[in-house]
Amino acid sequence: MRTRSVTALLAATLTALLLVPATPAAAHNSLQEATPARDARLTSAPTQVTLRFMQRLNPAFTTITLIDARRRAVPTGAPAVDGVTGTVTIDEPLVNGTYTVAYRVVSRDGHPVQGSYRFTVADPAAPEPTAPASPSAPASAAAPASTGADTSAGAGEPDASGTRSGDDGPPVALLAGGAVAGLLLVTGVVLLVVRRARARRTDH
Repeated sequence: MRTRSVTALLAATLTALLLVPATPAAAHNSLQEATPARDARLTSAPTQVTLRFMQRLNPAFTTITLIDARRRAVPTGAPAVDGVTGTVTIDEPLVNGTYTVAYRVVSRDGHPVQGSYRFTVADPAAPEPTAPASPSAPASAAAPASTGADTSAGAGEPDASGTRSGDDGPPVALLAGGAVAGLLLVTGVVLLVVRRARARRTDH
């Protein structure tokens, strides 16, 4: 009889344990709801991002950031924490494009939890984002215009051989030598003609 009572008590206790839902403290914190929602396509730009988690947030360990399509951080205010909800205010109007919300919070057991998701702003009335200006090429140093004249020091001045530096004409010494050689050639021809003339006279 006593054995049956103990067995019944154990069965009842086990059944009760199985029926009791798991307490939130046994699980890590997780994102339950987001505004803007994950993969949302908005026709007007939001001014805030609000995240609701499963557990209460610790303001000292709650981080929510917004990043644009160029991987630049969008200016926002510090997270305002209210129980399980964290909200950041966007400091500047969002242009059309895709944005990433990144968050990092801490569970009750001290375990850090982080994640991210994207949404898109597609306002038909908003201007399209402009492409970043490409950096201008550094201006190269302008080369001085060529005048065709030799600008080296001493150009045009006669050197020791009588020639002028920078002058492409034949040197004076070469011209003089050619003149002498021509004169000798003419003299030799004249002497040869005179000798032949004398030889003909002797033969007659």
